[in-house]
Amino acid sequence: MGDTTVTTPEGRERVLPHPVADETGRGILHRLRAPRRPRLWFEILLIAVSYWTYSLIRNAVPEQKAEALRNADWIWKAEQQLGIAVEQSVNHAVNSVTWLVVSMNYYYATLHFVVTLGVLVWLYRSHPGRYAATRLVLFATTGVALVGYYLYPLAPPRLMNSADFIDTVMVHQTWGSMASGDLKNMSNQYAAMPSMHIGWSVWSGLTIFALATVPWVRVLGLLYPAATLVVIVATANHFWLDAVGGILCLGFGYALAWVWYGSWPYALPRRVASGSEDSRRADTDDSRRGTSRPQEVPGPRTRAHAP
Repeated sequence: MGDTTVTTPEGRERVLPHPVADETGRGILHRLRAPRRPRLWFEILLIAVSYWTYSLIRNAVPEQKAEALRNADWIWKAEQQLGIAVEQSVNHAVNSVTWLVVSMNYYYATLHFVVTLGVLVWLYRSHPGRYAATRLVLFATTGVALVGYYLYPLAPPRLMNSADFIDTVMVHQTWGSMASGDLKNMSNQYAAMPSMHIGWSVWSGLTIFALATVPWVRVLGLLYPAATLVVIVATANHFWLDAVGGILCLGFGYALAWVWYGSWPYALPRRVASGSEDSRRADTDDSRRGTSRPQEVPGPRTRAHAP
């Protein structure tokens, strides 16, 4: 099927094979990789299911308390040797300013989700052609982070026994970290490496900086991950090196998107036509050229004679 029969000058018939399978395979791959308009119902379902799965898997990681505390001690000593172990000083300094530390507690608990979802909605509405690739970066970053939680359990600084860190949520009785207070049994307390607060905030900041057109909004895009870094350290929820882990996961996400789409996500077309729009556009182009799309006509095979 799909072969063409021709008659040679010598009068012999020859069947020319048509690479239908190869073209079909390439066509499917091309359609999968091509930017397309996102569907609202599918995106809502995908985000909801993905976050539920992420939370389920993250919290299903065994709470290896002894190993997590040993790893925290190792991280703390490594930072001291590198001369970057200032988390404790920042934690105590911020804790002395009540309004500031309370604000940071709420920042840590809310903006992580609000800003990330806000950027996704903005991409969906204003940059539909870049939405899928940029969303892939976020999902890949989160997915590889789950591997880190399994392979490297790590206690946050506030749970260390060998260092004097302050759990700011517990001290100031604010609604905040899922790993503090009455909510501590609902979340894995020893999954601090890598920091997805940093992974998601840098993703949000880079996306805003790359695609926003208003200068002050682009500046806010850069300030957001920087502020998040200060918050996660000041509230004793993460070490500096947890942030490095989050950035490495984000790098994996961008690399995967580059391999799949063959382009930096923000360099893709801003808008893409829907399937019906593509079809109408193709019909218009054919009519302008005086051509029409081939139609299948049932009947016997027609032989093409070579000149």
